[in-house]
Amino acid sequence: MNRFPLKSVIIIAVVVCLVIIGMMFGMPLYNVWQQEMTGKAEFSRAEQNRKIKVEEAKAEKESAIFRAEAEIERAKGVAKANEIIGGSLKDNREYLIYLWIQALNDETNSIIYVPTESNVPILEADRFSLIGDKRATARQTLP
Repeated sequence: MNRFPLKSVIIIAVVVCLVIIGMMFGMPLYNVWQQEMTGKAEFSRAEQNRKIKVEEAKAEKESAIFRAEAEIERAKGVAKANEIIGGSLKDNREYLIYLWIQALNDETNSIIYVPTESNVPILEADRFSLIGDKRATARQTLP
């Protein structure tokens, strides 16, 4: 009536005990191994991120160098253009007068200050003093 012989029950009990004992010793070792693998993965990720940042910094430096070189070339072009314009305007009083007259024709409501013999402009003191007198009159009428 005994379905399982005693030998089979003992073998199963020994196997179960061995599995339990193996898990008692194996789980801590597995946890240590898992943490070690996690640490290695984080270290690799941090190292890769550092390499990416270094490469981005190198690219930014290279870009800044090219931008600086472009700015230098642009400045050389402006300097050369100024040299050409300055050379063409030198000893060319009539052309400068022509440009000045054209500028006067293009603008509306301009105030022009004409210098005197000591290069001090004649200001419109009377025009501004009238405005000041109106302000003074307005202030005097206030209570």
